[in-house]
Amino acid sequence: MNILFLTENFPPESNAPAIRTHEHAKLWQASDPSVRVTVLTGAPNHPRGRVYPGYRNRLWQREQVDGIEVVRVWTYPAPNRGVLRRSLDYLSYLVSATLGSLFLPRPDVVVATSPQLLTAVAGWLVSLRMRRPLILEIRDLWPESISAVGAMRQGLLLRTLAGVARFLYRRARLVVPVTQAFAAKLEDLGVDRDRLAVVPNGIDADALPDLESRASVRARLGIPPDAFVAAYVGTLGMAQGLGTLLDTARLARNDAGMRFVVVGDGADREELLHRIGSERLDNVLFLERRARPEALSILAASDVSTVLLRDRPVFETVLPSKIFEAMALGVPIALGVRGEARRVVVDECRAGVAIAPEDPEALLAALRSLRADPARHATVAQAGPVAVARSYSRRVLAARLLESISTAIGRRLATSGAPSSEPVVALSPRFPAGPRAATTSAPRKVQPRTPARSGASDG
Repeated sequence: MNILFLTENFPPESNAPAIRTHEHAKLWQASDPSVRVTVLTGAPNHPRGRVYPGYRNRLWQREQVDGIEVVRVWTYPAPNRGVLRRSLDYLSYLVSATLGSLFLPRPDVVVATSPQLLTAVAGWLVSLRMRRPLILEIRDLWPESISAVGAMRQGLLLRTLAGVARFLYRRARLVVPVTQAFAAKLEDLGVDRDRLAVVPNGIDADALPDLESRASVRARLGIPPDAFVAAYVGTLGMAQGLGTLLDTARLARNDAGMRFVVVGDGADREELLHRIGSERLDNVLFLERRARPEALSILAASDVSTVLLRDRPVFETVLPSKIFEAMALGVPIALGVRGEARRVVVDECRAGVAIAPEDPEALLAALRSLRADPARHATVAQAGPVAVARSYSRRVLAARLLESISTAIGRRLATSGAPSSEPVVALSPRFPAGPRAATTSAPRKVQPRTPARSGASDG
């Protein structure tokens, strides 16, 4: 089976769509010799809109990435902020990907990932021209998500985008949302239940890079070895509302044992830097975006991973991919997200503590509670890797998605593994999870994590 996959982001970019697409494609080809994946993407430039060293923004270029055929087309690089330039970026990919497909062999199926929505539009146009079925992956609901952060006002344009999204949902042979909540919303919009297959995000824990030691990371960054560190590693976007983290740091400025680390880049970068300087938040260490191995090393050297989103109803349907990195590394999560994320992280996996979104007092209380109770901290930390191996192994989820695609287009895979009789992820019976593939990896052994200041008081 030949798969043409459209995504605007792909490694060396390290955001969620790039990592998910790369890991899926790599695992598909490794598991089945009959599967070949071609990725149609742009020159790597996320999130600053600057093409990475070693790449050029050409009309057409090819490369091999872990055995995956990667075709890069010209786009208008834009930073992850502002509406006009980002819209031009999205539009340029739509045009270039559609035209670039003219020079590619006809695949068996076209897969497009959304957001951004114009990538899905490009997927539909390519599938139409090639007369091949379209598989649409939904990682965020558009235009609901951009409306929620105020990136675009309510009006004709948003209504038009909503209409385009509904049109694409109807045209896709299979729609693959990453959460049950997304699936419920899509069914409400008229997508037939038998065209929905929930395949959540996950992580390939066995493929994590070698990490720097906790002591080495802290020494290099100037973090005291006994400090209790709360980290945020990821996109500094409008959706995250990271002002809450800085508000928490301000409340904790007299707590000598508490440190905050922010690693990343995005639309709110300048505002966050300004606040750190103007408010003299000396307990906050701000680091520019790092390559994934270093970013994961910093996360692993922390005591808590903060996962935050703004207090908007649409974010109750999301499942941020960064939670799986924290769980795989055995780092407890302080989760400021309601809905689906809380169900998975706190209720199902027991890998974190829940707080109300945009509530700095609650976040600080949660951090101090974990610091004051080393046994609880260790229990929550150990739950993460177990939950990943049991329910969110990327290998298992990739196999499930490939089986769902092959079933949807009437193709038989060459793999011989028998389906498991037990679900890999506990999904609502309302929505199919696709054919179930047997897991091939056992839970990783994780050493108990001991908080830096065992038995420290809340003071």
